[in-house]
Amino acid sequence: MSQLRPAILLLLLLTVVTGVVYPLLTTGLAQWLFPAQANGSLLEEKGVVRGSALIGQNFTQPDRFWGRPSASGDAPYNPLASSGSNLAGSNPALDNLVAERVAALRAANPLAPKAVPVELITASGSGLDPDISPAAAQWQAPRIAAARQLPLEQVQALITQQARRPFLTFSGEATVNVLQLNMALDAMPANPR
Repeated sequence: MSQLRPAILLLLLLTVVTGVVYPLLTTGLAQWLFPAQANGSLLEEKGVVRGSALIGQNFTQPDRFWGRPSASGDAPYNPLASSGSNLAGSNPALDNLVAERVAALRAANPLAPKAVPVELITASGSGLDPDISPAAAQWQAPRIAAARQLPLEQVQALITQQARRPFLTFSGEATVNVLQLNMALDAMPANPR
């Protein structure tokens, strides 16, 4: 009985420290030091949240840049069902899926080079990847320029401007966030040819 009281007091103390104080402290510090990241890296346009910089969106319109295919559950880019396709490289279903995607991309981008960038035909491991390579964005540039009636050079310059390079050149490749690129595209003034 003499050991029960200290055990209960220690349980209550640790419950308050680890269940109340620590979460409030870390949440407060995150809100103070990194408010954008703590709130989901949300991207706003004219006061309206367009999405998160960390989760891709299913753009299919011809005047928008498209991201990587998503294999997440029943709906593309569903964060509640994040997953890859789980199809092995030797699976004929994967070969058929890739062939269908290549054919669809070539049909939608007739002015683009024949070789389709790999990230436009294969899903990422999470199915939520918001980024593509600048080369994949440049491959789509002729379609965007034609759909928006913009000079191709202007669209290509926007892609170059939106590309993010890694802090250390040997630590990764340059990427372009598809949502941010589309938002920048929407902010461009209309410039009929």
